[in-house]
Amino acid sequence: MLRKNIPAFAIGEESLGKIKGHGIDLYLDVKRPYPPMLRGPPYPASLGTRKEIEKNINELLEMDVIRKIRHNKIVKITTPVLITWNDGKSRLCGDFRALNNCTKADRYPILRIPHALDKLAKAKCLTKMDCMKGFHQNGVKTNSMELLRIISHMSIYEYTRMPFGIKKCTSPLPKDDGHYISRRNTRRLDSSIYLRHHHILRDMGGPCAVHRQSTN
Repeated sequence: MLRKNIPAFAIGEESLGKIKGHGIDLYLDVKRPYPPMLRGPPYPASLGTRKEIEKNINELLEMDVIRKIRHNKIVKITTPVLITWNDGKSRLCGDFRALNNCTKADRYPILRIPHALDKLAKAKCLTKMDCMKGFHQNGVKTNSMELLRIISHMSIYEYTRMPFGIKKCTSPLPKDDGHYISRRNTRRLDSSIYLRHHHILRDMGGPCAVHRQSTN
């Protein structure tokens, strides 16, 4: 399957994929003029943290995940950024707590974990594919980009793709996956279980052999 669909897979971060014909909408519970809590200033940062912020922002610019806001553009919402660390690698995150408090949630039911494990009871081999930077593969509609503006010591930028940390960012993923799978002519969909949260596999145990394929 991988060999037949090589063009569908990224070989590096410079070829980050994007869902075609799809864009995420954000809606706020508050009306203009927006409350002051949505106009946050940049957080104080040490010299080392500033270097990591600059590194991450430049990478996001190269991947077309964010774009710089012109100085003559009116900006009404800014979210300060911070740096988090995982396995020795830094990641830029927006502190979207204030924005999340004003954002309407998009709820979507997902498969219950016990039901998924029941389906996998007789499985002998399970293959997992993980989307590289999956959140960033969801586009954002133009009218929602102004809500996703981040601020640092460098400048103000806005996300053109979905960032991590937004209240609504997880619900479109299983919904889009479900729509895609339902469009496929799958004969035995009841035995084909899609698990996004692969940490479940660590707790399964039993005779099921888990093959983890890290695919870009």
